[in-house]
Amino acid sequence: MSPLLHFCTWLYSTPFGTAIRESDYAFPIIETIHTLGITLLVGTISVIDLRLLGLTLRHVSVSKLYRQIIPWTWGGFVVMFISGVLLFISEAKDNYGNPAFRIKLILLFLVGLNPLIFHTTTFREVHTWDLAKITPVRARLAAVFSLCLWGGIIVAGRIIAYSHN
Repeated sequence: MSPLLHFCTWLYSTPFGTAIRESDYAFPIIETIHTLGITLLVGTISVIDLRLLGLTLRHVSVSKLYRQIIPWTWGGFVVMFISGVLLFISEAKDNYGNPAFRIKLILLFLVGLNPLIFHTTTFREVHTWDLAKITPVRARLAAVFSLCLWGGIIVAGRIIAYSHN
């Protein structure tokens, strides 16, 4: 047994994981909270991405929109992350070999890398294109990648519930 599978099996069998999994209410409540966190996170990111693509809010500067939305984005991230960890603990052994779960983790890594690259490169020069109706190509590419990756994460997340080893 691999160390990772051993860890996932241990997590799955902890009293905490068992309690979430076997409760009539805990798992569905946590899953609902997870869905609401994703909705807040992806919804706010989508607003920024659509602005970067020039499809909405063209009259609002990118930096102003970012400053107004980013606290909500981080709030959604915290809710999504904590509830996702709780869901994982209760299903760790099952998720270990689930291809949809593995795809979701890869997409989560990539969706985290996307803004890191964007903010350390293109966004540093936002003052030069802040009010532009058509943003730089790299900003638009980051927005397209973001929307596609988040869409993939949501689809993979839903498939997890229906794919079993």
